[in-house]
Amino acid sequence: MPSPAVPAPRTVPAPREPVPPGRQARTRDPYFDNVKFFAVVLVVLGHAWYSLTGSRLTQAAHLFVFTFHMPVFILLAGYFSRRFATTPSKVRRLVVGLGVPYLIFEAGYPAFAHVFHGDRFVWSPLSPYWVMWFLPALIVWRLSTPLWQQLRWPLPLAVVASVASGAMELPDQVAVRVLGFLPFFVVGLLVRDEHIARLRTPAARAVAVPVTIAAAATAVLATGRMSDEWLSYRADYGELHVSLLAGTAMRLATLACGLVMTAAFMALVPRRRMWFTDLGGRSMYVYLLHGFFIFGATYAGWYAMANELGVIGGFAVVSAMGVLLAVLLAGRPVQRAFGWLVEPRLEWAFRTRRPRAAATG
Repeated sequence: MPSPAVPAPRTVPAPREPVPPGRQARTRDPYFDNVKFFAVVLVVLGHAWYSLTGSRLTQAAHLFVFTFHMPVFILLAGYFSRRFATTPSKVRRLVVGLGVPYLIFEAGYPAFAHVFHGDRFVWSPLSPYWVMWFLPALIVWRLSTPLWQQLRWPLPLAVVASVASGAMELPDQVAVRVLGFLPFFVVGLLVRDEHIARLRTPAARAVAVPVTIAAAATAVLATGRMSDEWLSYRADYGELHVSLLAGTAMRLATLACGLVMTAAFMALVPRRRMWFTDLGGRSMYVYLLHGFFIFGATYAGWYAMANELGVIGGFAVVSAMGVLLAVLLAGRPVQRAFGWLVEPRLEWAFRTRRPRAAATG
């Protein structure tokens, strides 16, 4: 489960890099940080609901949120990867911003489970632990950007790859999800600024409201009839006990629903700077750290206490605590405490590029 969080794009020129004549430095658009904040809150809520008693309310909420919470992050990842090129600086940023945190937290989660729950410690970077799959998947998607930008029909090919992945028994979870979620990343690569601008209009918001209500109603009706595994894109059609034809139809339907709900969600997000805007710029902290608190609450037996409050009461309390957790983890104190893990500075590990001598006449 991203980035979660999707790393924020760098919109201000790096230090010592002069701004070309006639071009001004761009300011950070608060809209995208707002989108990331609400999306990562939904990620936390979706995971926080897992340990509640499997009521119809909880199952419906799962189906509704899981339809689009990761597609939002993946589409944004594609949108901000449009100018990605395998230059030394870009690759370096990819390694430091995604690769190193992945290795750190891939060890941190099983270590936490070992210490507080007695699970056997296994560090296996090739088999991502829980939500950690998103980081290596994002690395693969970003590195594949030049390929998709050269293809004539990238989106149809991405859809074919997604559908085909459900018909194959792929041993690697990352590979399964890279292919399954791939259309959302490719859509992000194809989206232009004018498309985003259309989502930020009153007309788009007016359409998004009934679409969201219809999606929530559909999730309620689908509860008990549809597994949320369809929305994780990690199970093949055989594991879901359907034929190739039915699996293909369901995969196409989930992709379409995910894209529609992603657009509706982005249309409903506020455009202006809000109190939570800066928190959205630190969504990676929320994504990487929230699991420790959810696992800790499970190990401590707090979910048993929440379940004793009844379906509505337990759901309300866990939801409120999930939102509060997301807000706190995106705060500056957490950034100061864990920045060395989430955003490590590894300049010492790379060669310093020496500027070329100016040519003389």
